[in-house]
Amino acid sequence: MESDLKKLVGIEIAKRVKDGEVIGVGSGTTVEAALEQIGARIKNEGINLRIVPTSLQSAWKCQEMGLQVLSPGYYGELAWCFDGADEIDPKLWLIKGFHGALLKEKILVSRSKRFVVIADESKLVQKLTQKFAVPVEVIPEARSSVERDLAAIGAVSVKLRLVSHTCAPVITEAGNILLDVLFKEVLASTEKEIKSIIGVVESGLFIGYTSEVIVAGKTGVYSLFPKN
Repeated sequence: MESDLKKLVGIEIAKRVKDGEVIGVGSGTTVEAALEQIGARIKNEGINLRIVPTSLQSAWKCQEMGLQVLSPGYYGELAWCFDGADEIDPKLWLIKGFHGALLKEKILVSRSKRFVVIADESKLVQKLTQKFAVPVEVIPEARSSVERDLAAIGAVSVKLRLVSHTCAPVITEAGNILLDVLFKEVLASTEKEIKSIIGVVESGLFIGYTSEVIVAGKTGVYSLFPKN
């Protein structure tokens, strides 16, 4: 069922791709499902599309699909970008970065004219941190002070993310560690407060970035838009 929903979202995203565009692509299984549909369009219609990925995983998947991959350092403008999310609340605030690519994901979003989120209905929540903690990417040497300062801004739980079944910390592509942080309540100011802490590289809170959420559910595919 879950794979069917991801395919539905992928088909919708593939419809929106235009010949000659440069777009940003995020990470995760929902994104991979969309890339397969985009790859089919390229194969069948011969459209020209260039991709700026957020991770090595995404870059490799794009290459498998026959997509032209540009360096993340590409200096030009991105027409739009799409990515999945771990949680989406009614204001279309997001938690992202469960797979550790939050830094590049946020950079890509900030460079794009539009940010389209793709998800199935299981990602919709009434309150952030209902299912997922907020990932915070941290310079390793700053771990202790960052944990202290996160508590000072309302964190109720801070845990170092470890590689499954080991005592080794997960290391991001940028060489940093990840802290999984729970807050009693996520406020409009929380993202900026986290980022202001010395030693924090980026957080997986995405507040005010979303242009549209494409959702696949039991009744089909529909879109959500931020309320002004």
